[in-house]
Amino acid sequence: MAQIHDFERAFGFVLHEVARLLSKRFDQKARVIGLTRAQCSVLFRLSMQEGLNQARLAELMEMEPISLARLLDRMEQAGWVERRADPADKRARLLYMTAKAKPVLERMLALGLETRGEALAGISQADRDRLIDLLIQVRRNLSERGGEPQRNGIGARA
Repeated sequence: MAQIHDFERAFGFVLHEVARLLSKRFDQKARVIGLTRAQCSVLFRLSMQEGLNQARLAELMEMEPISLARLLDRMEQAGWVERRADPADKRARLLYMTAKAKPVLERMLALGLETRGEALAGISQADRDRLIDLLIQVRRNLSERGGEPQRNGIGARA
């Protein structure tokens, strides 16, 4: 007799659903202050590693370079990012957050904390820490097998 798979306890399914719901909830909160997930991702990445070129940022965000260029055009017009010439490559532009973006980033980070608080309600700090440790190990396992660089902290490469 065929065994019925319990998707409610399947690791990949649960992980995907949690990520989807977490993203959806963050998007709801960000929309209230006029931000998109893509804008938040750009600001978050630049807060961690200013001076990235557009090609590298597109790679990190798993976005088509032309789509990122249009997004950056809008963010530059809003005064949140600036493009500077790369001294090592005159064709490349390096990306930096502006002072005007700092309060936006702070509000975005606060929304992230609120969303995380909602997601982890009723879970002890010890269990939260253990959950993060386990997910980091899963990421490490998959990175080793999938050829992706390992990370030391968010956005940093080993």
